[in-house]
Amino acid sequence: MKVLLCSTPATGHLNPLLAIARMLVDDGHEVMVLSGSAFRDRITASGARFMALPGIADFDGRDLRAVVPELAQIPPGPDWLRVAMERIFVDRIPDQHQGLRAALRAFPASVVIGDDMFFGALPLLLGPRAERPAIVLCGTSFLHCTRPDKAPAFMGLPPAESPEQERAYGRIAEAYDAAVDRPVGLSLAAVLAKLGLAAPPWPLFDAVVRLADTYLQLTVPSFEYPFAMPPTVRFIGALPIVPGQAALPPWAGDLDGTRKVVLVTQGTVANHDFGLLVGPALQALAGEPDILTVVTAGGRGLDAIPGPIPANARLSQYLPFEWLLPRIDAMVTNGGYGSVNQALSFGIPLVAAGLTEDKADVNARIAWSGAGIDLATNEPTPAAIRRAVRTVLDAPGHRREAQRLAAAYATYDAKAEILRLLSQYGGGRVRNAA
Repeated sequence: MKVLLCSTPATGHLNPLLAIARMLVDDGHEVMVLSGSAFRDRITASGARFMALPGIADFDGRDLRAVVPELAQIPPGPDWLRVAMERIFVDRIPDQHQGLRAALRAFPASVVIGDDMFFGALPLLLGPRAERPAIVLCGTSFLHCTRPDKAPAFMGLPPAESPEQERAYGRIAEAYDAAVDRPVGLSLAAVLAKLGLAAPPWPLFDAVVRLADTYLQLTVPSFEYPFAMPPTVRFIGALPIVPGQAALPPWAGDLDGTRKVVLVTQGTVANHDFGLLVGPALQALAGEPDILTVVTAGGRGLDAIPGPIPANARLSQYLPFEWLLPRIDAMVTNGGYGSVNQALSFGIPLVAAGLTEDKADVNARIAWSGAGIDLATNEPTPAAIRRAVRTVLDAPGHRREAQRLAAAYATYDAKAEILRLLSQYGGGRVRNAA
């Protein structure tokens, strides 16, 4: 079967698609990946064919400040979200859609699998079902879907626990709609009108959940707020870690079990300033003799990490998570959805601090699930990090909840679920991709 994978050119979006590409290639399918030129080598290493997105859709999402410079001047909040949604996503829909149609002409796939923010698929989803292949989208972030308590997405709001809280959420939602959803909706409507399409009746992120033929949420139900979800949503647990993505570090032998190991990561997007989390975490744990602090820089140079580097710290640009996670006792994270789910699948308790992109909502789910502590800030102090790390290491509650979640992940076989789904859609054909 021919399967076309479409990814927003950013590491957190591409990594899950590459895991799927590898499993499909191993199963004998023909796979093409449509994404940014910056990721060509990683894509071809998976065994898939590569096709570059055209025009402004071909950007390098590892440095959003270079892609959208004005984001550097806007603090986390509704204005940041509006600008990000318009400039990173809505503005690039025409070129993404053009690339998708060109890929389908060159590679007539039976199934298209995209990340949840590859909105170039939206014009196909809004068009006639008979004129496109099956479209499966993957929830590489928290479930972007309207909640019954009216809490808007990206604001880090846990489920309302009282009518009073619901009313407060309603007021927040009104302000959010005016500041974010309405202007983004107008921009989206203008883009879609040029393609001869009417805008969907839901906000942008909500629309793809509801319109996809299947929406694969890459987590377990117990790490998502409970409410009646659209019938398109299917939970499949955590994707398997792609092995061999990084070599063992020279200090691998230091993880010998004599000290508790705390992993610190700022991911691959919000890591422009290691002074936000990595630096304070190194300072926080420097005086803890029973802790070995391990830092992954997400590909950035280690010289960007503020010093001095404590004697109980070990640093690396990249680390092989398939080797590392079984050896970790706790993780300090800014809230990258993929790494959070991977850590929880190993029963690792978390300390989270991050407010940009989707991180406020991811971290709110960490606290809500009981599997960790959300410091609810973008700039945690060393003292706050130290207290939280000692709590998740020394008290049993958060580890117990993380292990409960790990047991839930263990009941899912993401590869088997995806292959079963493809077998259902395998009869689909592209009738008119032009």
